[in-house]
Amino acid sequence: MHVQPYLFFEGRCEEALEFYRAKLGAEVTMLMRFKDSPEAAGNPDMCGGAEMSGPPAENNVMHAEFKIGDTTLLASDGMARQAPVFRGFSLSLTVADEADAKRKFAALGEGGQVQMPLGRTFFSPCFGMVQDRFGVGWMVGVFEAPKG
Repeated sequence: MHVQPYLFFEGRCEEALEFYRAKLGAEVTMLMRFKDSPEAAGNPDMCGGAEMSGPPAENNVMHAEFKIGDTTLLASDGMARQAPVFRGFSLSLTVADEADAKRKFAALGEGGQVQMPLGRTFFSPCFGMVQDRFGVGWMVGVFEAPKG
C-alpha cells in the first residue's frame, strides 16, 4: 500500500510546479494536459468545462507527478473553477540542518504567509510553519533520529 498527497491547484498547477522546482529542487517526472486525454473531446468536464478563466482549458494540467527529495507528490489544475483550498493538512519538510531550514522556509514563504516563525522547540532545534503562495501549508524542521 502507498499513500501520496494529491494537490489540486485550480488553474495554477504549472506555476506551482515551477515554484517548487526553483525553491525546493522539485523534479517533474510526468505531466499530462487535458488536451492529451483520449476522453477530452467527448467530455467537457474532462477539459475543465466552459467556465474556466485564464489559459485555455485544454492546456491546463490534468495530472502531474513530481519529486521533492525522495517523496513523490501528485498534482493537477483540477477543474480550475475556484481558488484552491488546502485545509486540514500540511506537508512536512525535514531538512538536515538549521541553515537549510532557514533557506527552505524563506523560499516557501516568498509570497506566502508565516504561520509560526522558525525557532527552537522541545521537539526540534529548528522548526517553523509557513503557507506558500498557493495556500499549501508546510512544516519545515530539523528532526534528529531517536536515540536508543
